[in-house]
Amino acid sequence: MHYFRPWYPYLISWAVILVSSSLAFIGLVNGLAQLLLFALVVCLPIWRTGRMSYVDIGWPWGLVLMALLAYGFSDGYWLRSLLISLLLAVVGLRMGIGALNFWRRGLLQKEFPRYQYLRVRWQAEGKSNVGLARQVDAISQGLANASFLALPIFMLTANGSQQFAVLEIVGLSISVVALCLESLADLQKVNFLRAMKRQGKHNQVCDVGLWRYCRHPNYFYEWMVWNGLVIAAVPSWLSLQGSEHVLIWVLLGIGLLFASTAMYTTLVFTTGAVPSEYYSEQKRAGYKDYQQRTNRFFPGRPRRSS
Repeated sequence: MHYFRPWYPYLISWAVILVSSSLAFIGLVNGLAQLLLFALVVCLPIWRTGRMSYVDIGWPWGLVLMALLAYGFSDGYWLRSLLISLLLAVVGLRMGIGALNFWRRGLLQKEFPRYQYLRVRWQAEGKSNVGLARQVDAISQGLANASFLALPIFMLTANGSQQFAVLEIVGLSISVVALCLESLADLQKVNFLRAMKRQGKHNQVCDVGLWRYCRHPNYFYEWMVWNGLVIAAVPSWLSLQGSEHVLIWVLLGIGLLFASTAMYTTLVFTTGAVPSEYYSEQKRAGYKDYQQRTNRFFPGRPRRSS
């Protein structure tokens, strides 16, 4: 049963959504839709090819699907629902279109390093059935879209208040700025790699722009996008206090906070910074020096190399 342990927090969170009086219907529709999407777009291709890179298609398009459902089934204030749904759709489309472009160019024919690293983790966890481990980890991404990541979105779009709270404005501003900086970081890396390719250089360390201040600015700002949504959802969560059983209301609040923790764990340890660096250390000559002078996740001033 240790193969299925990653599902437990997601299933518990989804169960809390399903028993809530405010979010049960949209939670059920979204959860079933996410699982169907992942079954067709992720799990089936993984079973046929043995490659997990299809998660990069399923997860962002799952966000687009969530955005459509959130707006279509919203019973909150229309402007808030529209803004939240548009923001989530942009987050999903930014990554989803890029993933489809990778698929069109045949780049998914080779497993991405961050998914190759999962074998290292599975071996450390004593998981020898690689096929089952692949499917469990893939479905975990769909369950995340059905549970923790859906909480701030559905809370916000269920809020009927026509007044925007200060925390909502602050949170949404953080999300928008973080999304812009994440896109800037990706653009800076693409331009750097193109410049190196024109010079005939390969496996160079990108340390320009935002990459000078942390080794994974794209992951950090993706995390901040979700932190902004969590902050924005706090007033909506508070407004549910009178309509939810006190235990369910408290659990919804815990789940909301856990969305930030779950994203941090994913972006640093599961399929983010740590897996990426496992292979960068091996193939990039100057990467260890880059690690010594640059923070891994949180931006900060570069240090002198020892």
